[in-house]
Amino acid sequence: MEVINLSASNSILNQYIKELRSVDIQKDSMRFRRNIARIGNIMAYEISKRMAYENDKVTTPLGVADVPVIADQVVLGTILRAGLPFHQGFLDCFDHAENAFVSAYRKYKDALKFDIHIEYIASPSLQGKTLILSDPMLATGGSMELAYGALLTKGQPAHTHLAAIIASQQAVDYIQAHLPAENITLWVAVVDECLNEHAYIVPGLGDAGDLAYGEKL
Repeated sequence: MEVINLSASNSILNQYIKELRSVDIQKDSMRFRRNIARIGNIMAYEISKRMAYENDKVTTPLGVADVPVIADQVVLGTILRAGLPFHQGFLDCFDHAENAFVSAYRKYKDALKFDIHIEYIASPSLQGKTLILSDPMLATGGSMELAYGALLTKGQPAHTHLAAIIASQQAVDYIQAHLPAENITLWVAVVDECLNEHAYIVPGLGDAGDLAYGEKL
């Protein structure tokens, strides 16, 4: 499995990640959501370079121009609820794409131990299509693995791009070990080294869902 870390080279992406991490800027939930969407824009652009293209023609006021356009049938999938602004960033770019949604949540056994549960799937057929499955935080890798497995009930994609903003090294290793090596590409904006006892990424940014949409009971 190919892993692409966009922070390996410097770009405006660094500014958006800095603002996502900042305890002061995080107080503005609208800006938090917007920065997640911006990173989705950037990642969508990078992923688009890996897709198949075909020649098309467009009529201008002065003639006809040849234009290469994406040939892949793209489906944008995300994990609710934290993935929604990230999903929107991808949808801003792949605005003709179909969409899929999966709910995954942590069900705690005690203060530290939890299982991940999938409750809801809404997806078109994925057979032979290009799936982009996004979740801003890749902590343990368990949610991404289960969401991917759940979506496979809707068909086998020709290629899957897994996208995260902040990933732990543990999660990157887990995804590489537990998902197929072929026809999957993992994209991350930055990799942090460790998880704390609650399986949150350190230094990370906290709970992306709460920061985007408010604390939950």
